[in-house]
Amino acid sequence: MGAAVTTQHDASPAPAPADAQGPAAGAPAVRISGLHKSFGRPGTAAPVLEDIDLDVVPGEFLCLLGASGCGKSTLLDLVAGLERPTAGTIEVPGGRPSLMFQDHALFPWLTAGRNVELALRLAGVGRAERRPEAERLLELVRLGGSYRKRVHELSGGMRQRVALARSLAQGGSVLLMDEPFAALDAITRDVLHEEIIRIWQERRLTVLFVTHNVREAVRLAQRVVLFSSRPGRITGQWRIDLPQPRRIESAGVADLSVEITEQLRGEIRRHGEH
Repeated sequence: MGAAVTTQHDASPAPAPADAQGPAAGAPAVRISGLHKSFGRPGTAAPVLEDIDLDVVPGEFLCLLGASGCGKSTLLDLVAGLERPTAGTIEVPGGRPSLMFQDHALFPWLTAGRNVELALRLAGVGRAERRPEAERLLELVRLGGSYRKRVHELSGGMRQRVALARSLAQGGSVLLMDEPFAALDAITRDVLHEEIIRIWQERRLTVLFVTHNVREAVRLAQRVVLFSSRPGRITGQWRIDLPQPRRIESAGVADLSVEITEQLRGEIRRHGEH
């Protein structure tokens, strides 16, 4: 591997976002080139990701799919700048991405609104503007009137909505989502699928969404990228041409999910044979 390692979160203006129903070609919102990531000491380091080349165009909703431990979440950490690659480059021309974790990670001693305001403060929003902007973001995620509610007063789905509002408060044009709905019941997850698609379209975001749920990926994404088991490599990509909004139980989603699931099972079997 080459010795040069650069991770770029360029502060230059973001490219103009593409239509949320069909991203156009152009300068990528995220460009990953020759990426390798290992953990451990030299000589005994375990590779987690190998030979990752991936461009994400502005306005695209892309799902990263694979079995547990394949390096999907590590890739998000690298794009977010929380980890550094062992080799290769990551470029995010629009600036540092926003990040939403599986665990809502809200501060329980703060209200819903104050949790969002904290992100706004870190993003440099002035004190006078924070509360109205926090209320606007809570309204955006269908939590209008919840500014003063404490975390213990919120359901699991409501907490994830606050976490989404907080991630939007970070101000990035690229939103990284690491299995944010995995711990929710099926009905709540279904509702939040509809909400994230609505917000993606309204805000014209670029979304990288990690999941191990094939149907979730097909329901949400414009493109699904499949990773092999560790070390993670890209082994398949699918362009999803089904119109939004989609239903997780619809025939088109089900048919494509079967195809992708078969390839995912093959990757898991191949890993088990090594």
